[in-house]
Amino acid sequence: MADKMDVDAVNGEKSQETVGPAPDLPAERIITNNFHLINQAVQAFDARFTLRALRNISTIRKAPNFPEAIAIAIRTAFPKPTNNARRVLETMLPEQYKNVQNGETGDGLKDPDIVEVAEVWAYLGVLVQVYLYDTKQYKKGAQFSDNFVEKVRSFNRRTMDSIGAKAYFYYALFHENLDPKPPSKQSPAIAIRPTLLAALRSAVLRKDAETQSAVTVLLLRNYISTADITQADLLVAQTHFPASAANNQVCRYLYYLGRIRAIQLAYTQAHAHLESATRKSPTTGPAAGFYQQATKLLIVVELLMGDIPTRTLFRQPALEAALYPYFKLVQAVRVGDLDAYLKCVSANEAQFRQDGTYTLTLRLRQNVIKTGVRMLSLSYSRISLRDICTRLNISSEESAEYITAKAIRDGVIEASLDHQQGHLVTTPAKDAYSTTEPSEAFHMRIEALLGMRDECVMAMRYPMNKHRQEIAEAAKARERERELAKEIIEGEGDEEGDEGQFEGM
Repeated sequence: MADKMDVDAVNGEKSQETVGPAPDLPAERIITNNFHLINQAVQAFDARFTLRALRNISTIRKAPNFPEAIAIAIRTAFPKPTNNARRVLETMLPEQYKNVQNGETGDGLKDPDIVEVAEVWAYLGVLVQVYLYDTKQYKKGAQFSDNFVEKVRSFNRRTMDSIGAKAYFYYALFHENLDPKPPSKQSPAIAIRPTLLAALRSAVLRKDAETQSAVTVLLLRNYISTADITQADLLVAQTHFPASAANNQVCRYLYYLGRIRAIQLAYTQAHAHLESATRKSPTTGPAAGFYQQATKLLIVVELLMGDIPTRTLFRQPALEAALYPYFKLVQAVRVGDLDAYLKCVSANEAQFRQDGTYTLTLRLRQNVIKTGVRMLSLSYSRISLRDICTRLNISSEESAEYITAKAIRDGVIEASLDHQQGHLVTTPAKDAYSTTEPSEAFHMRIEALLGMRDECVMAMRYPMNKHRQEIAEAAKARERERELAKEIIEGEGDEEGDEGQFEGM
């Protein structure tokens, strides 16, 4: 509710300004109010009104009378009981919320399948999808969504792009929850790939950035769920993610891209993508789960790169409980304790599998050993291979020699091997400021800040046809200057004529 301000009509003094809370409207009233927003979006060709209507779904779906509110909204939008668009939506609702007048009229005629405002019908269809998903009617929702997304695609209206992207999102969710579920190769989620690829092709040709970004993310999610990493990589290589995509789609795209690169051992690229995803993602509210999942994968990738996450990361209120297994994992890797690492992986195997990071944590064994070797090299200027085997629980001296040689080659430690005496001799440490490490770290910070600045500039909104208005104003200013100059010249001519007449007199 807008700020309420009482003004004294006698002395003109304003009383104390009072701000009240927003009124709690019933769900059916919110839906019908959203009809006006959608009509405004169609008339003004502005998708922001549609996004405002879609943003209310999270509030509407929590209402206890959500299916009844949908039924009332359907009857409000389509008063005729025989309207085919109305019957398609009402058949998905519970029996008690269907209109008793549904069916054919006395002469058996039906209204044609014509919707005056197609966006309103599509919006109600998305609400029906949300209801079916919340009530876990996945099979019924998948059957409805098959026809619904095809109908939305056939409209080919730019004012329906936001609604179409949301429809494809629930279309994919329904099929993911059908048995057998991914990663089974018989999952129904695999069967929807041709539909999603066709939708992506149509969105690219129609320059529908919202559907293009949403379907691209859904395809990556689909490929990763069934471990088809090669196909996901080909999709990333052969498609272009739109720069004008919404922030939530950008976060998801960067997360899936980071997961693909981590599986492909490209840890530097994976780290860059995941770091961008965590920076762009909200840290509170409904998006906290995504932030936690992206941070978990980011921690594992940092460990695989040989870095140790800061302790402040684990102290954030939104992450403290969720990251406790990873905190124990970081502690084991930081000190190079192989026994603690194996115990941590064994104790939290179920959690790591649920997060999809179990195979990546298994790769950390070599990193744990390398960290242990680095700690020993910092503590001792000379140590025997037998002592390394004892401290790191390595089976043989040959294995210890191989591991230390690989650590030297990878640049983990600055040392050399004395093969005759079986010793690891550490080279004195160099001053870090004599190397390029500080400048590289400074360069990485500058790149991150410049990238953030460019993204902020690209995300700014500018008025439509503002340059044309400025050109018209400049033309009017030039015209006024010409008129003023003409008046000045005419005035000077009149003064000269008057002076000549005076001299003649």
